[in-house]
Amino acid sequence: MPYSNATKQAFADALRKLLEQKPFAKISVSHICEECGMNRKSFYYHFKDKYDLVNWIFDTEITKIFSEEEWKNAGFTWDILEKICEYFYKHRTFYSKVLQIEGQNSFTEHFRDILVPVNRKFLAMVEEEEKGEHEEFYIHFFSDAFLAALVRWLEDRECVSPQEFSALLRSSVEMIAKYVLQSQK
Repeated sequence: MPYSNATKQAFADALRKLLEQKPFAKISVSHICEECGMNRKSFYYHFKDKYDLVNWIFDTEITKIFSEEEWKNAGFTWDILEKICEYFYKHRTFYSKVLQIEGQNSFTEHFRDILVPVNRKFLAMVEEEEKGEHEEFYIHFFSDAFLAALVRWLEDRECVSPQEFSALLRSSVEMIAKYVLQSQK
C-alpha cells in the first residue's frame, strides 16, 4: 500500500474506532489525529474535513467490491443492489451512524449523488411515454426512497439479511411497476 493510502487508511481506522465510542458530531479532526498519532496538517493534506474522510472510506471500499470502471458504468442490476446491501450490512455500525448526518458534505449527500446516475440508467429502460415530463422527479424519488429504506434497515436492531432486504426492495419496485402498468391500461 503506497504511503499516502496507508496514511489515509490510518485516519479511516481512527474514525471507525472513535465512532464505536461516540457520535460523529462529537468527533473532531483533532480527535481523529490523536487516535492515530498523526497531526492535523497531515489530515488536511489528504482530506478537506471529516465528511470527506467518510466519503473516501466509502469510495475506497466500494471499488474493492466493484472495479472503478464497473462501478461508474454499471447499469442497474439486482445483483449490484444485493452486493451494495451486503457491503452496508457488513459495515452497518459505521454507516448507521454516518447516514444520520444530513447537510452539505455529508455522506448522505455523497451517496445520493451516486444514486442519481444509477437511477437515471435504471429509468432509461422505461419507455419515454411512461416517464413523461417528470423523469427528474422519478429519479430523485427512487434515490430518496432507497436512501430512506437503507437507513431504516441499518438502524433496525434485528435487521434482515442483505439478501432479504434487496429482495424486499425488488418486490417493492416490481409491485409499483405492475400497478403503474395496470393503471395505464
